[in-house]
Amino acid sequence: MNAHEILPVILTRDEAPNIGRTLAALRFAPRVVVLDSGSTDDTEALARGFGNVDFHVRAFDSHAAQCNHALDHLAGGARWLLFLDADYVLGDALVAEIAALVPPPEVAGYRARFRYCIDGRPLRGALYPPRVVLFRRGAGRFVQRGHAQVLDIAGAVRDLGAPILHDDRKPWSRFMANQRRYAALEASWLLSQPLAALRWPQRVRRLLVVAPWLAPMVALARGAALDGRAGWRYAWERCVAELLLSRELVARSFGGRDP
Repeated sequence: MNAHEILPVILTRDEAPNIGRTLAALRFAPRVVVLDSGSTDDTEALARGFGNVDFHVRAFDSHAAQCNHALDHLAGGARWLLFLDADYVLGDALVAEIAALVPPPEVAGYRARFRYCIDGRPLRGALYPPRVVLFRRGAGRFVQRGHAQVLDIAGAVRDLGAPILHDDRKPWSRFMANQRRYAALEASWLLSQPLAALRWPQRVRRLLVVAPWLAPMVALARGAALDGRAGWRYAWERCVAELLLSRELVARSFGGRDP
């Protein structure tokens, strides 16, 4: 796959601790779209320091709407889109793998798995699910499900071999602020869905008191326990995130708060 066929797209808001590493791994691309939601830190200056970055600002309404705006107005003549979060770092092996791709006509996209990092250290075990990151332009659009955007794609999807590093180095205060916001959005969405339509991890979350303890236990069982302090910190982060979600679900289910 020729680099000129691929347009990386990154959504940002106050991503100064992360954006430099992510963009440094995308030097192979002639153009990288960064769509910002009004950063107040050094995100814009850092991004514009890369010669291949095309920087844009749009007021935030939802992650899916931001992504679809990029698809509709910023994709130019790209044949393939590589949608990344600002803390997704591509390694050399994955860059080489993408360059060697020769997609058959029936393949609409490629799904990547992730290695979660704590302070730059990749963990053995984590709960971050694979997602489609590379897809043909016109083959999919984004929909909002809870706090996250999901690509609705038409066509076959294949798996990439090399992982993406999920390396978020924002401070704990930002982690907590983000998790509180995510919890509110996720709770509203979960309570709006019929239980039968949810996947099993989402059903577990609806049980209110199970997920905060099950999530860190699963992470540790998958190998995070072997990563020392970093692994236990990750398990604690998952516990905190699920506790915040459970609190939102309880408040909305029994406290009279609007879903």
